[in-house]
Amino acid sequence: QVQLVESGGGLVQAGGSLRLSCAASGRTSIRYAMAWFRQAPGKEREFVVTVNWSGDSAYYTDSVKGRFTISRDNAKNTVYLQMNSLKPEDTAVYYCAAGLYYNALGIPGQYIYWGQGTPVTVSS
Repeated sequence: QVQLVESGGGLVQAGGSLRLSCAASGRTSIRYAMAWFRQAPGKEREFVVTVNWSGDSAYYTDSVKGRFTISRDNAKNTVYLQMNSLKPEDTAVYYCAAGLYYNALGIPGQYIYWGQGTPVTVSS
């Protein structure tokens, strides 16, 4: 079992920045790929980005490329999402997820563990 806890969400003006964190605990010895998803009110959960275990490869959805950066510190069992140049359309609850497979498919079902989410609101 792995427990994921997100933090760092909040209210920010358009153009601002936030840094989300996802702390993992439990069975962290397994080399999980990590991902961030988001879900806006009334919409389906959307893939944002995934990173491989070593942190040297990532896939981003097109809408966040050049604005968001994922990183991980395996020594701290923590994944980060640096979000810059935020837009109102980035408003959503952001979820951290862990899975065994690293690919660009962005399918929620391939991730085993999920956090409870942290809300991000970007005002115009």
